Amino acid sequence: MKLPLFDTHAHLNSDVFDEDIDAVVERSRQAGLVGITVIGIDAATSRRACDLAAQYPGFLYAAVGIQPNSIAESADDDWQIITELAGYPGVRAIGETGLDCYWDDTPIDMQHEYFDRHMELCRQTGLPMVIHMRESGQLIVDQLRRQSTVPTGVMHSFTGDWALAEICLQMGLYISFAGMVTFKKSDDLRDVARRVPEDKLLIETDSPYLSPEPFRGKRPNEPARVEHTLRCLADVRNVSPERLAEVSTENAKRLFQLG
Repeated sequence: MKLPLFDTHAHLNSDVFDEDIDAVVERSRQAGLVGITVIGIDAATSRRACDLAAQYPGFLYAAVGIQPNSIAESADDDWQIITELAGYPGVRAIGETGLDCYWDDTPIDMQHEYFDRHMELCRQTGLPMVIHMRESGQLIVDQLRRQSTVPTGVMHSFTGDWALAEICLQMGLYISFAGMVTFKKSDDLRDVARRVPEDKLLIETDSPYLSPEPFRGKRPNEPARVEHTLRCLADVRNVSPERLAEVSTENAKRLFQLG
């Protein structure tokens, strides 16, 4: 029996899928997926995410934003484009946003500014945020604590420890796990995943990146592979895959306000 799965973070707007998008979507359906959120990282990919949501209504949904590593190269009017796209049909989230201290593409002050912009857009639209975190967990928590209100949202492809996860959960955020949780040396991350409350757990591929075991290193990753992450989490949490698929999919629908 197919598991009802929801991939909460996929870059199907990446160039690598341009010639294969119909087949990728069909393989996702065949694998049991009931929804995929396509994530923008700049104005162009956010527009493409909206186009894909219109092309596959009720199955693909869009998140629009400027990812931290894309900020420095964005044009002056790109943020206005994002604010306009936020009102498009099929747009169910703002982002991805957040902070990145691994790559040196955008000055950190500019990243903080845009993170604030995205959160304000969430407040204006009522949409959740998708947070990118790379070697920046404490900085993200500090910035969230400075907010008058913290919009609902998800820590995507979570790689932090339990202390960080617990703070994010206390702020009302969801925690999403990608293929890294399946890697053989990811015992600490699996321990975090074991402790996340059932109603705050999400799964994702981050495709075309982070292929889960047994596909590690094989690109492009695609949403049809999200089942491997789900089954890993079910094993860690000592629940049936059917139960975790149902719960995580309902969590995704609740986060993205899909009824």
